[in-house]
Amino acid sequence: MTTKLSEGAKTVPNSVCDVVVIGAGPAGLLAAGRAAMLGARVLLLEKMEKPARKLRITGKGRANITNMRPLEAHLQEIHPEPRFLRQAFQAFFNRHLIALLEKYGVETKTERGDRVFPASDRAWDVAEALVDWAKAHGVEIVRHAKVESLVTHEGAFTGLVFTRTHLGPQTIEARCGIIATGGQSYPATGSTGDGFRFAEATGHRIEALRPSLVGIETRPVHESAQGLTVKNVQLTLWLDGKKHCSEFGEAEFTAKGLGGPIVLRLSRKIVDAMAAGRKVEVTLDLKPALDPPKLEARLLREFDAHTCDTCRNLLRALLPTQLVEVFSDALGLDPAGPSEQVKGLKRKKLLNLLKELRFEVTGHGSWEEAIVTAGGVSLKDIDPRTMASKKIDNLYFAGEVIDLDANTGGYNLQIAFSTGWLAGESAARRAVGLTSGVLS
Repeated sequence: MTTKLSEGAKTVPNSVCDVVVIGAGPAGLLAAGRAAMLGARVLLLEKMEKPARKLRITGKGRANITNMRPLEAHLQEIHPEPRFLRQAFQAFFNRHLIALLEKYGVETKTERGDRVFPASDRAWDVAEALVDWAKAHGVEIVRHAKVESLVTHEGAFTGLVFTRTHLGPQTIEARCGIIATGGQSYPATGSTGDGFRFAEATGHRIEALRPSLVGIETRPVHESAQGLTVKNVQLTLWLDGKKHCSEFGEAEFTAKGLGGPIVLRLSRKIVDAMAAGRKVEVTLDLKPALDPPKLEARLLREFDAHTCDTCRNLLRALLPTQLVEVFSDALGLDPAGPSEQVKGLKRKKLLNLLKELRFEVTGHGSWEEAIVTAGGVSLKDIDPRTMASKKIDNLYFAGEVIDLDANTGGYNLQIAFSTGWLAGESAARRAVGLTSGVLS
């Protein structure tokens, strides 16, 4: 619930600031730093021990911070309404981020798919550079500061109530506030959905929250293949028995089913379909470069080359070793037996398995495993030109708390950086009455 100043919380002496930002993740750091650049007195509150906890572990500690594809290509990777981000991307985009990081000592490199990483392969370096940048512009960062509620008066944000370790509730008065608390994924890093609670308490609509960019649970689970990564394969999603869409790239066999980049890219559709009660299946094409006639010709060549060999060696010529047992079981073969077992209907079934290894999807990973949150504060309640709330004056939103998410490839972090920058700029102009500013 929204807290009023009269409810007994202590007001901190000299606690009036121009802009207070909740959450020191990528969006919060960019919001705070940009607001301070424009002359605002900025307080950045972080409930964890270190700022940017989630950023420090993203991408297995490497941090795919952005993507060098042009703006239109970014928009194609974003859900549910990519056009909402046009102004934010025009204000601050991939080239701006790279320039900022290089100015603070972080060189970058571009890899396959135009994905950008720190040259050091250390997400930690990115986080530290953004913290240093924000501090250099005068941002005051307060750690272990857990925001309890927002303070509003006559439909406008006027401050917030927070607590610190061993201290009671304290009230911060501020001209503008920015909610940059992240989503619900990786809750151990501090992303526990606080921003959704603050938004809902002040009258904002929250679109259904669900985990995204997450692995899937399947039937069957191929234990012998656990840990195997297959490259240049195609994963197809089937809904209620009908082909829906496909992704090409890399997949991984896991202890519960499937993971890897192409699974993550389909996971949003899978999670939504399961929530709607639809029958969800996926098929894995292990030989997408070969159509059925060409694959059959390949099989015949391998049969000729392994006429006097075992089934195991025949299958090894076609498959990764970890899948030999999977295919042997599916075909009813004795791996140590002669390759001539594979004939007639079994040969046809082998071809079909190579093109359509089928899985029933029975579940998906939890919030602890999801990379991002789908859903959030409704775009209908936010002005895309400023990131300002349409419900509460002087309140802004940035990052994963907003109902925006994207595929893998650096797009989600760019959303956070861009919306953070625009929210910080807008809040500073509102708070200190600026009419112009220079991107620097």
